[in-house]
Formats: sequence, C-alpha cells, structure tokens
Amino acid sequence: MVLFSVILVLLLEQIYPMPYARLVREPVAVLAEWVERRFDAGEQRDGAWAWWALVGGATALAGLVYALLSWLNPMLAGLWTIALLYCTLGFRQFSHYFSAIHLALRLDDLPRARALLAEWRGQPVEGLAASEIARLTIEQALLAAHRHVFGVLACFVLLPGPCGAVLYRLAAEVDAVWGGRSADPEDRFARFAQRAFAVVDWLPLRLSALVFAVVGNFEEAMFSWRTRDESRERSLVLASGAGALGVRLDGLNETNGEAADAGHMHSAVALVWRALLLWLLLLLLLGFAGLFAG
Repeated sequence: MVLFSVILVLLLEQIYPMPYARLVREPVAVLAEWVERRFDAGEQRDGAWAWWALVGGATALAGLVYALLSWLNPMLAGLWTIALLYCTLGFRQFSHYFSAIHLALRLDDLPRARALLAEWRGQPVEGLAASEIARLTIEQALLAAHRHVFGVLACFVLLPGPCGAVLYRLAAEVDAVWGGRSADPEDRFARFAQRAFAVVDWLPLRLSALVFAVVGNFEEAMFSWRTRDESRERSLVLASGAGALGVRLDGLNETNGEAADAGHMHSAVALVWRALLLWLLLLLLLGFAGLFAG
C-alpha cells in the first residue's frame, strides 16, 4: 500500500500539480503566526508548547482520522493517506523553477535565469555569472528534492499511515516561519522549532545523502561527506550530491569537483531520478518483506 500510494501521488501531481504555496505553505504560515501570537511570551518553553500544539496536534489528528477510517473501511484510510501525501510530497512543488532556469541558461538569457533563481531562493542574485547560477540552482534542487520528496518519504515509511508525511512537512514549514525568519540567537520562541526540525530531519537527511552517493559517484560522495563542514546540517546532502556529480557545490568538493554549468544541471536531474527509482525499489522490497513477515 505504501508503494502504491507513493507512485499514485507522483503520477497524480504530474497530471494535476498542486498549487503548493497557495494551498499548503501560505495557510500553514498564517496558522503558525496565529499560534505564535497566542503562545509567545518570550520564553523557549512557549515555543515548545506552540510547536507541540501545532505540529504534534496536526500529526496526531491525521493519525486519529487514519485509525478511525481504517476501522470503518481500509479503502477510506487509503484515500485519506493519498490525499495527505498529495499535499506533502512532490517534485512539481519546485521542478518548474529548475526547468525554466535550465532553459534560460541554454538560451544564454542570464537576466531571466537570475530573476527565476532569485524568485525561487527568495534572495537577490544580481550580477551572477552563468556558472554561479548553475551551481546555486543545482544546490537548491538537491535540497528541494530532499525537503519535498526524499525526506517526506523517509518519515512516511517510518510512521503509520500519513503521520510521518504530515510531521515532516509541518515541522519544515513551521521551522521556515519561526526559525527561518531571523538569525537572532536570542529568539527563544523560534529556537525550539529549529531544534525540533533538526531532530525530525536527522535520519531523513542522512538517508538522502546515502541514496545520492549510491546512485552517483560513491567514492567521491563519501569523501565529500567526510570532509564537509559538520556545523551545517544541510551540507550533508550537498556534500553527497557534490561528490556524486563531481561538481563543486557550496564550497564543497573543491579539490576534485568541476565548476558547475548547464550540463551538470542535466546530470543533477538524472541523479535525482535515479535516487527516486532506488527509493521505489526499497519500498517494493519493504512491501515484500511485510508480506512474508505476515
């Protein structure tokens, strides 16, 4: 059922892409800000209570509805799982940016490529050369593939029903709203959201890095993994991706990697698709293991 749900959602979102920002990100941001106004009294424990109320409460609710529907009719529970997975997982949430930037670089339309990258990253990128645009686009794509696909898949497999997918997506979005709004170390309310997502993402992050290494240049990926800046968690995925592609990313793999270009963007797409195929194979094997164990 897990493999069927994932494949169905991936196919469905290719045909009917969800307007993710309008239907998921923006409502979650509004709700997170509302919860913050009700809970924030300037202490870290306020952020903890708010996080558990929002993320923990929504995850528990998703699990309770799943359990109730399973009791009524397993088909209804399956539809509930597919609906929530459709809201939390998918390539189309970011792939249109990557494709448009790739096309603009191939046409030597640097102003358009810069504008698209700035819109995607939410940061100005004026004056960047084509190689820098390609590098930042590959970095953004690898991180987005982890955040929107592979991280969600990992948690979806680990927790019952749709609970894992809901937990991962909400933890990521709440961290973006509370933890990502400011670099102020004294922001005690936001600190718990940052730490909570780091805990939730600890295993998925390593699984994504390992899968990129397996489907790419394993030796170089492991070398980049070992020599990365361990103080930056996101460097795990980028280090593995840099080594797997043989390209320099985020100051990583400086010795053996090549400078990024539009050709490496095509290689990055192929790497992500191979990673997805490996995930689907693993889900198939887990399904067979469950059948034999039962």
